[in-house]
Amino acid sequence: MTTALEIKNLHVNIADQPILKGIDLLVKQGEIHAIMGPNGSGKSTLAYTLAGHPAYEPTAGQVIFDGDDLLELDADERSRAGLFLAFQYPVAVPGITVAKFLRQALNARSEDGISIPAFRRLLKEKMDMLGMDHKFAGRYLNDGFSGGEKKRAEILQMAALEPKFAIMDETDSGLDIDALRVVSEGANTLREELNMGVVVITHYQRILEYIKPDYVHVLLDGRIVESGGPELALKLEESGYDWVREKHTTAAQ
Repeated sequence: MTTALEIKNLHVNIADQPILKGIDLLVKQGEIHAIMGPNGSGKSTLAYTLAGHPAYEPTAGQVIFDGDDLLELDADERSRAGLFLAFQYPVAVPGITVAKFLRQALNARSEDGISIPAFRRLLKEKMDMLGMDHKFAGRYLNDGFSGGEKKRAEILQMAALEPKFAIMDETDSGLDIDALRVVSEGANTLREELNMGVVVITHYQRILEYIKPDYVHVLLDGRIVESGGPELALKLEESGYDWVREKHTTAAQ
């Protein structure tokens, strides 16, 4: 049976201010959905709410995943259930290598943990799959990394943790074309290998040239107001968001 991430009438406040005002979205495993929208529309709020950030307070709605309501689970429980968040700005952790971080993350998701030999085999397999230099695993996590290296480290985390769904929050932020292509190729590989569902949150159509969405949604003022195929992203790239604002401001009057 195909797993789905189903968001139903989700409302979220930050500091008592309503940000999300009724989100409905169904993402099936193996699908790629792009969420686009102007600054302040609620895109990152949606990502952090799904991941379980304590500052984001759901006031109504449900997020159904494998029969459970994610909103009733702690952040670590959501991760163990198969949800992954790729951050817009990954944090540096000096003194902790990429390999040590990944082994601790895997151990946190299993009662028995993973032995050192098994972990080394797994890490080599995933790095080879992604075309990554093995020396990368010995570097301190995100410490002195370029923007592209930080995002590649997150792709490696996805590969090791094998989530059912990944939320990629503005992964294209700060990347040049070469880095964007490398990171996107990694995400596409994982989608194929793991049948992973992906929600790509972005301002621009650029990343969608590499990570091809099945569906594109426009978030405006805390609501999804337009949905379509990849052609919708092209229209936004050509015409901006003014036509969306005008259309839905007029409809609300």
